[in-house]
Amino acid sequence: MRPSATNLADLSATELLHMYRSGQASPVEAMQAVLTRLSEIDKTLNAFCVVDADHALASAKASEARWRKRAPIDILDGVPVSIKDLILTRGWPTLRGSRTIDPKQTWDVDAPVSARLREAGAVLFGKTNTPEFGIKGTTDNLLTGITRNPWNPRMTPGGSSGGAAAAVASGMGPLAVGTDGAGSVRIPSTFCGIPGMKPSFGRVPAFPLSPFGTVAHIGSHARSVEDLALMLTVMSRPDARDWTSLPYEARDYCVGLCDGVRGLRVAFSPDLGYVQNVDAEVAAAVRHAAESFAALGAEVDELAPGFANPEEITTKLWFVGALMLIDGMTAEQVALTDPALRWQADEGRKVSVMELQKLNLRRGELGSFMRQFHQRYDLLLTPGVAVPAFEAKAPEEWELRLDTFLRWTPFSYPFNLTQQPAAVVPCGLTRAELPISLQIVGPMYGDALVLRAARTYESTREWKLPVQVASGR
Repeated sequence: MRPSATNLADLSATELLHMYRSGQASPVEAMQAVLTRLSEIDKTLNAFCVVDADHALASAKASEARWRKRAPIDILDGVPVSIKDLILTRGWPTLRGSRTIDPKQTWDVDAPVSARLREAGAVLFGKTNTPEFGIKGTTDNLLTGITRNPWNPRMTPGGSSGGAAAAVASGMGPLAVGTDGAGSVRIPSTFCGIPGMKPSFGRVPAFPLSPFGTVAHIGSHARSVEDLALMLTVMSRPDARDWTSLPYEARDYCVGLCDGVRGLRVAFSPDLGYVQNVDAEVAAAVRHAAESFAALGAEVDELAPGFANPEEITTKLWFVGALMLIDGMTAEQVALTDPALRWQADEGRKVSVMELQKLNLRRGELGSFMRQFHQRYDLLLTPGVAVPAFEAKAPEEWELRLDTFLRWTPFSYPFNLTQQPAAVVPCGLTRAELPISLQIVGPMYGDALVLRAARTYESTREWKLPVQVASGR
């Protein structure tokens, strides 16, 4: 367990809520602590593209009044939450990291997740940085610049929800909403050393739907797995605007969270049977984490699931989505975009209609295969990302090559194709003090089981926060 902290900015949402109930702290004090931390370190990390302190403090004051009356409106009342800048949030521009979007619009619509969090009393205080349209696994764009890793600002926090993960890891809000189309919640959660979750596709309603289609999930970053469960309880509430969303399952994801893993059938795959580039320190830490499941009472088998590398399916479907984004732009707008978006769109032009149909059929076969796999195994354990965080760069500095586009994150994208729930939990540090994570993949709709396993593993480890990058800390 993580040692208790004295600065409210270093507390989890669960800890803050306990302090609100006991009268030891107030939502205003918590929000002020977060804003102070943000003022100290975000000039280094560049996690935020919008911060609205006035709105946040007004919301916190309203929450504080409810807590004084012992009448919170819901389970996240008074908790600071940030929203990734791909997600509509009423009153703030959603520029998606792009110079092609006009900020001078009427921004009066909340996406489902923004609406549900607001209704639950969460204090929305800002929007976090993303690569342009969320197109890649690092967080840098030509509009608001490079986001950096709180463990080492020379390194990337990953992406595309890098701003969200960097914010949570460094104490700039205990909760953050992200999106995950090929690992975009799990990659930055891994690189920043925090828990993160991609729920089953459709568990969290989305609107508008992603241009990258049904690989894109709404997910969350937090300081504890219990916090992830709180978030999913709220975020999964229904919204009729998303016709792909699952039937609403009214449940509290914190119930059963501590039931353990005894008797579960767990498969551990260090390489999915085909990955050849797993860093040695990552491999060792993840193997040790997987072995702990046996000590906790699970039946653990080491084996590859048995599917072939679906990288081609992911990249070509993704590049078609990028082409769709570019196709709607003027030549002047295209010239303003990230070189990576233009490169991806060029690759997308090479995919024929017939090939696209065949890719979707192959995707369906993979999904069916994993449905059957989970008839035999409750969970699949893998590394979160194959490598530790690497150097952050500006958009024009990245080398654009097919063989490097996703090769360093091979454990992420298969489970976007299959739409399964997957979470990452910190499981160690490299010698260079960069985080490593374990990925826990569950059967479709097994979100509660994934959270339960993640919480069980989390309870065996000491929590460590990055050394703050602000002077004087």
